[in-house]
Amino acid sequence: MSRPERLQFLSDLMLLAVAVVWGTSYGVAKSALGYYPVLGLLALRFGITFVMLSPALRPLRHADARTLRGVLGAGVLLFSIFLCETFGLLLTRAANAAFLISLCVVLTPLVEWSLLKRRPSRIEWVAVGLSLLGAWLLAGDGAFTLSPGDALILAAAVLRAVTVCVTKRVMRDAALPPLTVTAVQSGVVAFGSAAVALVFARDQWQHVPSFAGHLTFWGCVFYLVLACTLFAFFAQNYGIKRSSPTRVALLMGSEPAFGALFACLWLGESISPMAWVGGGLIVAASLLATVRWRKALPVKVSTGSQQA
Repeated sequence: MSRPERLQFLSDLMLLAVAVVWGTSYGVAKSALGYYPVLGLLALRFGITFVMLSPALRPLRHADARTLRGVLGAGVLLFSIFLCETFGLLLTRAANAAFLISLCVVLTPLVEWSLLKRRPSRIEWVAVGLSLLGAWLLAGDGAFTLSPGDALILAAAVLRAVTVCVTKRVMRDAALPPLTVTAVQSGVVAFGSAAVALVFARDQWQHVPSFAGHLTFWGCVFYLVLACTLFAFFAQNYGIKRSSPTRVALLMGSEPAFGALFACLWLGESISPMAWVGGGLIVAASLLATVRWRKALPVKVSTGSQQA
């Protein structure tokens, strides 16, 4: 296996690991929200992340105005995703949310085609179809009506697809390390959450729970910071730099399957056999995107270099 292939394989494994930790994040965040409100938790989580990553901001000194606009724009998109996704979950059923957020996998190829002018391959379209079918089975309920919460989750899915493509463009056009992009995104989400809470929802801005007597809360916070934010966003930005947005979305599309497994083992929720089948299809779609795409990659690189 050549060095580019090893780096590609490492990137794929990291993106699958992101799907695992983000799948667990729903249950962990739900536990933390029992102690602290939504906007306060977002400000705390991403504020800690921003402080820890502040040394990685040094490369911004050499960035031009276009790069800065692109990185800040990616951060604003991420902030919008968390607002829509978090408040949407409070206003809709979990089955609806699981299906709609998974539509990001279906929407990403269309957004990539539109923004980056790259047409997804037939194998990727097959994987997208499998992921969509798996998400529908995982939701497990044919009764579906669009509520305000559903609309917010759908908006989050669209924003996820746009964010992956915008971040791909930023990572492609600017020589910025993934950690620098992660630091900027974290700062935008932290300051944005704090600003929205202070201006529009003062009840969301409360005293932070003390360490004494709130070890569960702080354990959840540090897990969200270290695994679900620091590692996950670094791995996502690393993978976006080396893969297509569609491939990234497919690899991380197994997130609902891992979320269902975590809910079963950690929260004691019951999962129907049909939902397990749906989760299996989502994982199969991720594996299909990884194995088949990686085999085709050297040919595509060779063709592109000949055209250049």
